[in-house]
Amino acid sequence: MQQDVQGTTTLADLLTNSIVLSQLAPYLSISSVLSLSATSKTLRTLLLHSPDAFRYIDLSRVKAASLAFEPVDRGGNRWRSQPMDMSLTEDDFYSGPLRGIFYKLKRQEILQNVQVLVLDGLSVPAELIQEIISTPRFNVRILSIREAQHLNDRQLIHALKYAVRPSRPEGTPRLKGLYVFGPKDSSMLSKSGQSSVVEVPDAFDGGVMSVVGAQIGAQWNERSQYTLKSALTGIHEPVYLPSARIFKKPPMDDWVDAMIACEGIISFDAVLCRGPRHNAAKLAQKASDQSRPDDVTNTTDPNSTRIDTDEWLRPAIATIALGPNGCRTCHSSPEGPAHVHSSPAHHLPLVGQPPTHSVSIKHAQIPHVLPEIPIPPLFLRCEGCLRGRWCERCSRWWCEDCFSVPGGNRRDSEVSEDGVQQPATHTKIFSNLCIEHCLVEEMMSGAGSGGMLASSLNMAL
Repeated sequence: MQQDVQGTTTLADLLTNSIVLSQLAPYLSISSVLSLSATSKTLRTLLLHSPDAFRYIDLSRVKAASLAFEPVDRGGNRWRSQPMDMSLTEDDFYSGPLRGIFYKLKRQEILQNVQVLVLDGLSVPAELIQEIISTPRFNVRILSIREAQHLNDRQLIHALKYAVRPSRPEGTPRLKGLYVFGPKDSSMLSKSGQSSVVEVPDAFDGGVMSVVGAQIGAQWNERSQYTLKSALTGIHEPVYLPSARIFKKPPMDDWVDAMIACEGIISFDAVLCRGPRHNAAKLAQKASDQSRPDDVTNTTDPNSTRIDTDEWLRPAIATIALGPNGCRTCHSSPEGPAHVHSSPAHHLPLVGQPPTHSVSIKHAQIPHVLPEIPIPPLFLRCEGCLRGRWCERCSRWWCEDCFSVPGGNRRDSEVSEDGVQQPATHTKIFSNLCIEHCLVEEMMSGAGSGGMLASSLNMAL
């Protein structure tokens, strides 16, 4: 029987379709695409001249991109030719491997097609990031540098502020999204449901908790709690769950000014806290409303109203995820939650992994949830806003409209006449635990350890 080969579809025919190529290319490593292009002239022309083949590149798992000290010149020909003397700066040394890869991509006319670039965990000095942001040979729209090594945050902040300066050239910067604060594995579980590898932190002087087994157990306990919450809610993004603190290491305060300068230009995988205590205008209005009617100064001149300096907080990055349910009493918040399809872009963080099939910031801000579950609202706050009103164990919290912290947000406890520390009158949080649920459980579990906490609580209640 004679085979009809006239209608046979080849791999080149499939990849000629830009939709098929754009869907398949992100799942292949850069070395696999280059190896495939070397098999025939047709595939080489197709892959090297298509903007979809190299639109997404992940170098975090490329061995040549890692900094190898033996030999120290794994970067490429140009970097290898640099003499190891005073002319070689520290940034040149640490950026050598990536510069070598970028040089090869530019020589093959691939570099200008890269729009999503993942450099998580690699050696990425701030000087190299400045080149990616500012120089015309790069066309990167979304950049991920989470847990990057040898990265000077202050230099990067200065580079970002310079890139978004008012006098910048039109159409710059090309960069629209930056993943920098979160972990490389942005979710406790991958979207396929498989647990990621446990990373054991460096030992520290913490007694029994510094033992490797204790650290692994604590991390697996955290992952188990995340898995349970994710299974019950159908939400697979920690930032949308009551997952407590979002970042392992709090961002430095200098990042606040950079995020304010980049507002509406560059989005980050973090947002600024929008709690009412950061809004001086609202605090002044609140102070004016609460002023006494017989106070002539406050009633005749609204500009003379002074806000309580203990109430006002400087702008800060939101580092605590509160879940989708809002305040325990009103199920909302004074500033209102952020919604994916209606809130401004600077109210929403970049979530999950950088998008593989899109360069849209809106797409990068959409959380991964089950198809039958609507995208939940987002409640994020900084620690200053939640002091005295948030339980670290169960994540219950009370907003400023529903609960006033005793002592004006300054304390959650008071000392009795016999010198015993006890919860302040009408408080909801004591020792970072809610009195109604978690503190009682803590007392019961430690009932045999003297009962001092239980007796002081009973006296207060």
